[in-house]
Amino acid sequence: MQNFFNLDKHNWKAAVTPVMLAMLFSIGYLLAFGIAYGSGNEALAGVKSVKALIDFRTGNPQKALVYLTLIDDTFNDRNIQAVTAHPDFVINFGGESVKLFAKDGKGYSTEEQKTIDQIKDKITAMAKEGIEFDYCAYGGKLFGVDPTKVSGVGVVDNGWVSLVGYQARGYSLLAAY
Repeated sequence: MQNFFNLDKHNWKAAVTPVMLAMLFSIGYLLAFGIAYGSGNEALAGVKSVKALIDFRTGNPQKALVYLTLIDDTFNDRNIQAVTAHPDFVINFGGESVKLFAKDGKGYSTEEQKTIDQIKDKITAMAKEGIEFDYCAYGGKLFGVDPTKVSGVGVVDNGWVSLVGYQARGYSLLAAY
């Protein structure tokens, strides 16, 4: 039987180099994975409550649905829930996003209208989770939108006034453009 560990008979440099590279690659991969999927609590260290205000302005239905899904996932994130079981999220629909609430679906294709129906269902579900929604009537007037009532969405005269008020009360402002 040949002794594998007899370094005099083997080219150990040729064997060690690929093994070392594989080990370094594995360690690097594990470190990167740990950084990317770590606890995520560092930014929330010492935080006692979570209050987020989302300035929602996109009128693109596909983009809006993605943003709403991201907001919902953030609201339900284990790190947020570890700080407080009841985070306080408010979404303020202003700018072009008010067009998503048009009764007639004017300006949107049939396919986009289907996405808008998904958005309305998503909003209703998120409102049941405790997320608050405001619709800016001022923006609705500017864009000529006659809004349909969506369950869980309140109407404010001016969304910017709401943004100022929430920020003055300590809400963190996030943009969804």
